[in-house]
Amino acid sequence: MYKTLTASIALCLAACSATPVTQAPANDPVTLRVNVFRGASNIPIYMAMEKGYFARRGITPVMQFTPNSEQQRAGLAEGKFDIAHAAVDNAIAMIEVAKKDVVILSGGDGGMNEMLVRQDINKPSDMRGRTYVVDAPDTAYALIGRKILKDAGLVEGKDYKIDPLGGSENRFKGLDSPAGAATLLNPPWNFLAKERGAKSLGTTTALYGPYQAGGIFVMRPWAAAHASAVERYIAAYIEGCRAAQDPAQKALTLKVLSRELKLDANKAEMTYQALNDPSGSGLSKDCALDMQGFKNVLALRAEIEGQWGGKAPAPDKFLDLSYFNRALQHTLP
Repeated sequence: MYKTLTASIALCLAACSATPVTQAPANDPVTLRVNVFRGASNIPIYMAMEKGYFARRGITPVMQFTPNSEQQRAGLAEGKFDIAHAAVDNAIAMIEVAKKDVVILSGGDGGMNEMLVRQDINKPSDMRGRTYVVDAPDTAYALIGRKILKDAGLVEGKDYKIDPLGGSENRFKGLDSPAGAATLLNPPWNFLAKERGAKSLGTTTALYGPYQAGGIFVMRPWAAAHASAVERYIAAYIEGCRAAQDPAQKALTLKVLSRELKLDANKAEMTYQALNDPSGSGLSKDCALDMQGFKNVLALRAEIEGQWGGKAPAPDKFLDLSYFNRALQHTLP
């Protein structure tokens, strides 16, 4: 009897000390306002909608399209929507410059960007006397371009100037004017620009290195007050990301890309290949955050914007990956 009781206690203690498996959050119906740029980076959202991953968790995402990052940052701070998908450097700018209580919850992709230029430009140093077209000059992809031009020996404001035109579609159109000599574009805009005569100087991964581009960020108090909805949203997003990366679902992914981005079959295929680029510029596995890429984001901001006395801080203050890690436990394989 004593041995049996001892064995039972031991089993209980072992079970209690094991890592607990969290229960999936209840599927209480909720509508979430999701703000994004138009582009291929939204494919995990589109696939999650297509496959019913949001619906089975009681989530109804309502997508809003932003014309530029300044409006997106302002809209998030003002509560005009709940979730932002964009280059995570925008969240850093909100935290450090605008002093807003923002937090990054997930990664997404490496940006898939190329430096596109007019035909008479053969190398970054040829931008002397020309105009670099950006979204907002002090965040994200604009900083990568400024770094590339700096490394080419050009001094901003002296050797070249910056023109903030807004999102990818506006920058794509900006290359049609003589003033717009260079910009960074990702799918499908880079393909469309090259079709209209633009030249590529290379991908930003090749020109700069790993970079955590797209991700999910929200107001921190809102996330805490809506933890269940956030976790369910991210779980569906992860599954949508997996579907977009699954070779068995390529035909469906191409169909969704064609429909949502208004692409012909050839551009949909090129976009699909960019999304699944093994170099690291496309979707990350499970759309998780690339920590080295994120450290490079901080280092770039420290160098180009001169923040933190030129020395990048630790990533922890900008991130809360606990929502992502819990969501990961409740995803379909």
